Amino acid sequence: MVADKNTTPSNALEQFVILAKTAKGAACVELVKQALESPGVYVFGELLDNPNILELDNTHKVYFNTLNLFAYGTYKDYLANTSNFIELSAIQKKKLQHLTIVTLATKSKCIPYEVLLEELKIKNVRDLEDLIIEAIYADIIHGKLDQKNSQLEIDYAIGRDIRPEDTNVIVNCLQEWSNACEKVLECIETQVCRANTEKNTAMLRQIDIEQEILNIKKTLKNQLQDRPDGTVEEMVVDSREAAPSGDRLLKKGSKVGKGKHTGKFWSKS
Repeated sequence: MVADKNTTPSNALEQFVILAKTAKGAACVELVKQALESPGVYVFGELLDNPNILELDNTHKVYFNTLNLFAYGTYKDYLANTSNFIELSAIQKKKLQHLTIVTLATKSKCIPYEVLLEELKIKNVRDLEDLIIEAIYADIIHGKLDQKNSQLEIDYAIGRDIRPEDTNVIVNCLQEWSNACEKVLECIETQVCRANTEKNTAMLRQIDIEQEILNIKKTLKNQLQDRPDGTVEEMVVDSREAAPSGDRLLKKGSKVGKGKHTGKFWSKS
């Protein structure tokens, strides 16, 4: 029983789950080995739920343990007790190291090279960076190498399987997140109410100001057009008559002046 090597990562796990429904004994062992090496398969929870796979815990325990290791563990866990697991091929070893990086990414978005070298048991930075680059190209993680500060900056990492005993931890984490979201929402609603109140107050004030301006204009218009003593009209008439009166006075003065200078004087004989 061999899985199709041309299968895309999106349905790679699904085909193993389907094959596991009819696999027994040695065929089931071979299926596990293929799943551990298959590109694009990085979660194994559905396989572990299969009755035929669960039966391996009694018949082929090291394979069952190894499948659990790839689902939940790290490369350091493997080295701590290699006798409990199968001997990893080069491809399986690299996949487990990639999964270890994913686990570290859940704890910190900036992972020092020193930590990676220790967890992955790699001797030099060059090999470490090559491994990280392969993980990035495989879409296992997204990030960049900060060579200046000797650290890996994580932007994204795939999800891993969750141990049944860790379910409560996830629930508590989600509950805390939900509570935090509710507090943020309450603050936003308070700010919105305050903003709406200030907006309404400003609109009412604008209406009052505009009405007051209209009232002032109306009052001034009435004062200019409807004054009972006619003062405005008289002022206009006076201003119009002022200039002609002045002209007449000037003309009269000029005539008199001319008379004075041209008058004749007769002496007595």
